[in-house]
Amino acid sequence: MMQDQQKLLRLLEDPGQRVYIRADGSLGGPEDDHLRGIIPALPPSSFGSPAFKAEYGLKYAYVGGSMVGAISSRAMVKALAEGGALGFLGASGLTPARVDEEVAALSGELAGRAFGACLIHTPQDPSWEEKAAEIYLKRQVRVIEASAFMQLTPSLVRYRLSGAARRPDGSIFTPNRILAKVSRLELARRFFAPPPDKLVKECLKRGWLNEAEAALAPFVPMAGDLTAEADSGGHTDFRPSLPLWPAMAAAAREMTEKYNYAVPLRVGAAGGIGTPAALLAAASVGASYVVTASINQSCLESGLAPAGRELLARAGQADMVQGPAADMFELGAKVQVLKFGTLYAMRAQKLAEAYHQCASLDDIPAADREMFETQIFKQPLADIWAQTRAFFGERDPAQVLRAEGDPKYKMALVFRWYLGQASRWAIGGVEDRRPDWQIFCGPAQGAFNEWAKGSVFEAPENRRVMDLALNLLYGAAVLARRNLAVALGVLPFGAAPALKPRPISEIKTYLN
Repeated sequence: MMQDQQKLLRLLEDPGQRVYIRADGSLGGPEDDHLRGIIPALPPSSFGSPAFKAEYGLKYAYVGGSMVGAISSRAMVKALAEGGALGFLGASGLTPARVDEEVAALSGELAGRAFGACLIHTPQDPSWEEKAAEIYLKRQVRVIEASAFMQLTPSLVRYRLSGAARRPDGSIFTPNRILAKVSRLELARRFFAPPPDKLVKECLKRGWLNEAEAALAPFVPMAGDLTAEADSGGHTDFRPSLPLWPAMAAAAREMTEKYNYAVPLRVGAAGGIGTPAALLAAASVGASYVVTASINQSCLESGLAPAGRELLARAGQADMVQGPAADMFELGAKVQVLKFGTLYAMRAQKLAEAYHQCASLDDIPAADREMFETQIFKQPLADIWAQTRAFFGERDPAQVLRAEGDPKYKMALVFRWYLGQASRWAIGGVEDRRPDWQIFCGPAQGAFNEWAKGSVFEAPENRRVMDLALNLLYGAAVLARRNLAVALGVLPFGAAPALKPRPISEIKTYLN
């Protein structure tokens, strides 16, 4: 009875003052004299902000977050869009030409349905940000997921304000929207505030904005939607979700009032969402939408190699570890990766320790250098530098000039070769590099695996991204109504059996 989310349930009291549930009939009948309460219908589409769903044309307030190297692939983004959710292409790690190819194809395939792409902060290569933003504007990608930003950049401001105009009624139209993914409250406030005047002026100077667009900057937030990212895979501050999500929601209310925004700021929740209970927790603290990523990369639409998906499907909640981040290696930034079945984190940490202890490649102790060359790089470090030099010689010669004058920076570029390749080896399924696979992953993957054990979704070959999404939403709706029945005293606490994920054919009646 609790599982039929379309039916309103009446709580009636019999002559013995026992409360029981009736799912038949409707309010206003003769039995209402004995009515003690109701449990409303709660379809999976009821979660989240109606305004968020309306703005993006979604059925579900459910977002598939971006994952590096097109792990959140074109197929994944398309499946989410066609299922009534919002997906983001994992553009980070792709060449600008590949980004252009992927978003052009999605624009053609999705025929007006909402989709987005990632714009990741690349302080060591700002030209990538600039090129990606230019592509998104050219291809009319109307929403981006801003990831790993430590500060706002001109490319973000350019994207946000391009095309901004006043409507005849005086309201402001901004065609380009940003979902900012952050884990720090101070950074959330920057995204909630209008674009900084300094960056607006820089965009004007570079010809990226016109005067009319720039004049509207004080009236719009950098990001109208912001994802509070808790303990997730990849770039993360490992924040606990329950303190983080409500704090950012409170900041959104405060900043909406401070700047008198016409549309209230919204906050979504990410990190650790791999079961119905986790999704319901996010909804209960007021999340406008939820974001999943780790669980999606074990699905068939994932761009990760099948062997990598198999590893993910076997992982537990404790099978994750922190490792050095390739893109912000010198800053000491960390990413959360899969520990099960790979030595990446341990080997990458050895490189990080050498970087902090040594002034150059020549200063690395002989024993460590031999280990690096035989076990990690499997090539002489001189050969790795030659490859790195050739790469940057074509892409960004300034990096080569800097490295040749700065031995410490040269060492960083060589070490980043391994950190960057490790992710590509996992995506490509390079078998002789299996111990070095870098697979971003948070504990949500282990939680989902535990929930799916014994069900059709235990095997990764049965996992499809929208099937997982609908099971999380449906399970959360059932759990919400059970919790209400427990609170009303109709069901005993803890009595409800665990709800396992089920094939969509078995629950499709209840999904509207």
